[in-house]
Amino acid sequence: MKHDDQDWEDRVTAAWGSFDAYGEEGAADFRAVIDALVAELPAGSPLGPFERACAWDSTGRSDLAVPLYREALAAGLDGYRGRRARIQLSSSLRNIGRPEEGVELLTPELGAPSDELDDAVRATLALCLSSLGRDREGLALVLESLAAHLPRYRRSMTNYARALN
Repeated sequence: MKHDDQDWEDRVTAAWGSFDAYGEEGAADFRAVIDALVAELPAGSPLGPFERACAWDSTGRSDLAVPLYREALAAGLDGYRGRRARIQLSSSLRNIGRPEEGVELLTPELGAPSDELDDAVRATLALCLSSLGRDREGLALVLESLAAHLPRYRRSMTNYARALN
């Protein structure tokens, strides 16, 4: 299900743009703003649990975000937001001591169509791998991502990354 209300999207973007102004003491107030926006969505919209998960996650409650990310994905969240949900869910799983689930969730994303989230996929996957004691694999992913942004030494870094696996 897609939500095409640009006004709603703009208000969600504005809410997230003001996130830092809430500070730690304003976490509940920020979540209330997101909850009010979510209440405007049609029943069953995957955007609701996704935005709520993001709000819980961003205010330090990965444990409460995990089931909401799963709900959003199960409800059909796809595309860019679906990819964000898989990245953020993997990070949250790592934060609550379940990095192996994060690896399982993100590994298929390495073969997904390329977009601006590619580096976030690799960085989050690297953190999950590191939490499992698989630092060399994680370092290889990070070096591979970094190599794409280097004006020089791109080929060398890519080869070094491959050699780590």
